[in-house]
Amino acid sequence: MTADRQADRQADRQADRPELGKLRWRCRRGMKELDILLTRYVDQRFCGASNLEQETFSRLLETQDTLLYAYCLGSERPPPEFAALIERITTDR
Repeated sequence: MTADRQADRQADRQADRPELGKLRWRCRRGMKELDILLTRYVDQRFCGASNLEQETFSRLLETQDTLLYAYCLGSERPPPEFAALIERITTDR
């Protein structure tokens, strides 16, 4: 399958998920850097993620902004349940 075809299929899956708009809204934080990282994850990876990863991401969004920012910068070690997800979120920095 070509990359264009895969992108089209992913866009179709995203269009079928009305909760993505709410999720994008939850990604809007008090820090522009977090907004960019979290929204990019939702747009590029969330729909292709496992149900477990999607649930983990939703729980991650409950984290206080300053702590979440520290996880993403690597100045604080995230809890084990979030470590792999933080790595994926920050990989494309």
